[in-house]
Amino acid sequence: MIISRRGLLRTAAAASILPATRARAQNSTIKIGVLTDMSGPGRDVTGPLSLACARQAADECAQSGAPFAVEVLVADHQQKPDVGAAIVRHWFDEDDVDMIVDGGNSAGALAVQSIVREKNKVFVASGPGTSVLTGEQCSPNCLHWAYDTYMLAHVAGSATTAAGGDSWFFITADYAFGHQLEKETSLFIQQAGGRVLGSVHYPFPETTDFSSYMQRAEASGAKVLGLANFGADLVTCVKQAHEFGLVEKMRVAGLLMLIPLVHAIGIEMTQGLVLTESFYWDLNDRTRAFAKRTAARVPDAKPDMVQAGCYAGTRHYLKSVSAIGVTAAKADGVATVNRMKAMPFNDDAFGTGTIREDGRAMNTAYLFQVKKPGESVGPWDLYRTLATMPGEQAFRPLSEGHCPFVKG
Repeated sequence: MIISRRGLLRTAAAASILPATRARAQNSTIKIGVLTDMSGPGRDVTGPLSLACARQAADECAQSGAPFAVEVLVADHQQKPDVGAAIVRHWFDEDDVDMIVDGGNSAGALAVQSIVREKNKVFVASGPGTSVLTGEQCSPNCLHWAYDTYMLAHVAGSATTAAGGDSWFFITADYAFGHQLEKETSLFIQQAGGRVLGSVHYPFPETTDFSSYMQRAEASGAKVLGLANFGADLVTCVKQAHEFGLVEKMRVAGLLMLIPLVHAIGIEMTQGLVLTESFYWDLNDRTRAFAKRTAARVPDAKPDMVQAGCYAGTRHYLKSVSAIGVTAAKADGVATVNRMKAMPFNDDAFGTGTIREDGRAMNTAYLFQVKKPGESVGPWDLYRTLATMPGEQAFRPLSEGHCPFVKG
């Protein structure tokens, strides 16, 4: 797809360029670009609430008395890597953007990461899941927040297999994220003594009817249906699994099931579902306080770990800018990222933690189970905690990532 400069400007304008604080001077303003899904299958799990979380972090920076202004821009990548890449290049070349957050799907994020490194800017990836971002294709300009495919696979694949779900069939979105999630989950299934009996890869994001894939899953005889997709596709798959009666024959595992999706599907259909997130709004007093602040911006919604990652990553970035100064931060993305790695993070969404040399934010991972309707006391009272896994255990060991710039 070829995008003209005029078309790209229309895209940015339609997506609303939103200032968090009014610029005082061009050289004293930090600009943050939220590259997200405002209209497609990932809108509910990223989109407007990812933007709101980034703006919340920017406003908190202003309230802290930081000696610089912050502008937050937003654009819709449309789930197309070339569109996302064109937006980011325009932001860097024409709009003096300093940092990209969220980042879109995995395929698009890899393209964005290349441009960010070329321009020596900063990329805080929260939306994409591929663990390649801190592996073979890692970049000294990139940090990966909230989750990745390794963490999802480790927690969900191992636990489900150990609990008796020892044969799997995958329905997988046909792009980098889906393939990586299926591959890594399969490894943990096999390590736990299970088997993968088959998989299908469907065109993403063009598919709306999954009936033929459901039939193939049922015919496989597998005990677990693994859904290696996200957003609206995941919602559709869960609903169609119910329509076809698969939930009575197979355990359905949504490998990237997030709270907006659980809420959208309804607790009647999702009760008992086991899933992994690194954030839950009702986990403790700090997470509840954070969710209350975001509710003022996006009522009747609670953030998931991706959206919370936009807040935490933006907040930590702005703290690092305060530490090294605006001029230094705008001049050298690698230096800014290195300062972020040197500083422990501490925020209401994820609590305290550190960032590893390869750019992996070491968030705690939680195994949650969706409550039964009789256990829930409100529309967003959906999870109970089954297990807690420290980031050092949940994420891939540094020695196994093969990040080129990591020594030793």
